[in-house]
Amino acid sequence: MKLGFHSIHHRLFLLFLFCMSSILLIVSLLYYNRTTDQLHEKIGDLSQKNVAQSAGLFTLLYKGYDALSKSLSNNFEMIRLINEKTDGPAVAYINEQTVTNIIGSIFYSRDDLVGIHVITDRGKIYNYGNYMNVVDPNYRQEDWYRQLQASSGKMVWLGVYPHSLIDQVEDSPVFAFGRQLYDLNEHKPIGIVLYETDPQPVLDALENLKLGEHSQVYLMSPDGRFVTSATDPQPDAARLPKLPASEHVMVQQERGQLVVASKLSFSGWWVMSITPDKDLNVELVEMKRYLLIVISALILVSTLIASIVSQTISSPLKKLIREMRQVEVGNFRGMVKVSSYQEINILVASFNRMVRRIEELIERVKLSSVSEKNAELHALQSQVNPHFLYNTLDMIYWMLDEEGNEQLGELVLSLSSMFRYSSQWEDGADVSLSEELEQIGHYLKIISIRLEGRLVIVTDIDERWLNIRVPKMTVQPVIENAVKHGLEPLSRQGILKVYTRQESDHLELIVEDNGDGMNREQLARLQKSLNVDSPDSSGSSGREGGKSGIGLQNLHRRLRFMFGEGYGLQIQSFPGEGTQVAIVLPIPVGGEMPG
Repeated sequence: MKLGFHSIHHRLFLLFLFCMSSILLIVSLLYYNRTTDQLHEKIGDLSQKNVAQSAGLFTLLYKGYDALSKSLSNNFEMIRLINEKTDGPAVAYINEQTVTNIIGSIFYSRDDLVGIHVITDRGKIYNYGNYMNVVDPNYRQEDWYRQLQASSGKMVWLGVYPHSLIDQVEDSPVFAFGRQLYDLNEHKPIGIVLYETDPQPVLDALENLKLGEHSQVYLMSPDGRFVTSATDPQPDAARLPKLPASEHVMVQQERGQLVVASKLSFSGWWVMSITPDKDLNVELVEMKRYLLIVISALILVSTLIASIVSQTISSPLKKLIREMRQVEVGNFRGMVKVSSYQEINILVASFNRMVRRIEELIERVKLSSVSEKNAELHALQSQVNPHFLYNTLDMIYWMLDEEGNEQLGELVLSLSSMFRYSSQWEDGADVSLSEELEQIGHYLKIISIRLEGRLVIVTDIDERWLNIRVPKMTVQPVIENAVKHGLEPLSRQGILKVYTRQESDHLELIVEDNGDGMNREQLARLQKSLNVDSPDSSGSSGREGGKSGIGLQNLHRRLRFMFGEGYGLQIQSFPGEGTQVAIVLPIPVGGEMPG
């Protein structure tokens, strides 16, 4: 049964699916929005705590580097030796070695030092590092040198650099800081000291500020100078928010980024973290993907549930509709058996009672009709008693047998058997195939005598099918038609073949002759006549019309009525080659034909 949009199954399915999917989507949307707000609040709190923790780390680093830088700037012996003027080369050499040893003792006191460089205003340079030092001759033009000279004795953080600022041999990354050296007696600058250390502690402290893969972290001096990691570019100052003057912590989200800044406890430095929204929303994206997967799975489950519920309601109605269609075509044998809701069960029970009542009425009508036909048949049989005919033919047979006329006797005996077979219908309209073939044998014996030996009969019936039940008088009309229209007109030897052939889903009982056959037009008319409701009354003669056509047509209609549309007669014929008629029957089950 073809279903459309207006069917109750589709309507119920769409209704349940829409309701469950709508509730699911609304709950998921509310949950997503609430989770997004909570996640942003947690990220803001986490960022504030993180930047405060990082500020504490930088304070510790600052104090450690400040103490390291003071170890040289407050060393009176080194300051005296650097500031001392001597003309003796031996004394100058001893002083230089003493200063180098002082710097070396400081260098080996820490594992993170890469190099210490003391540069006097008079151009004297004292170096101590991991390798032989090659000083950049243009160091006075560098920005770091000017920053240290302008520092007024305070420690200056220069930042992280990919290589040494002054040593051309040292190419490893360094964190540089320094301060001015003062003559402690005259309180005037006499040079600078530059420290280069392993940048990893500073980089680790900066990395601790990062909230995502694309976060950028900076140290910003009070004059707006940025100290960055080696991997992060210099920030665009125009895009950064204005730092508050009265507060020490700032959390601001705008322009597609989260800016978190904290003021360090020393010298007005700020530590700042800038994270784009795409990094902040990583968890939201994962949660969104997870929600989409869950929603898709739940929608599939909802679809299955909606289908089951709608099918539970519509399936009994569909069974009832199918059975009603069977009743429309005259099949009253079926009964609807369902177990569903109370209203549907009541409807089905009422339908079953109605069908049983209709079937009872039809059976009464059939019994009445059969009684009338039997009365008519008995009236006809009373006119001519068939037993009188059988006895008369048997008497003729014995008289011919006594006179020695065996051929004529066999002819009379075969005729008697044919009359007896065709007139006995008391046991129904079906017989075994062996009984039908025995009757055909009598008929063919009469035909062989009449054709005076011009007919060769070949039978090949599989013994498996001899006990199956077939409609009575099924094969004789086909053989009679083959003999009359195919073999009698022949001037040559005629061959009649009767054999069986099993196909995948049906059995074919085939009658084949080697007569003149039919042309395409005659075959088309004969095949067309098999499928019309009334016999062909055109008066045409030959195989395609007349009484032969009516006989085949009646047999074809009888087989289709008993077994269905796929069964009946199939005819093939070729001019000059003969005709083949296949009686198509269903495969028997249990030795009987299904009826």
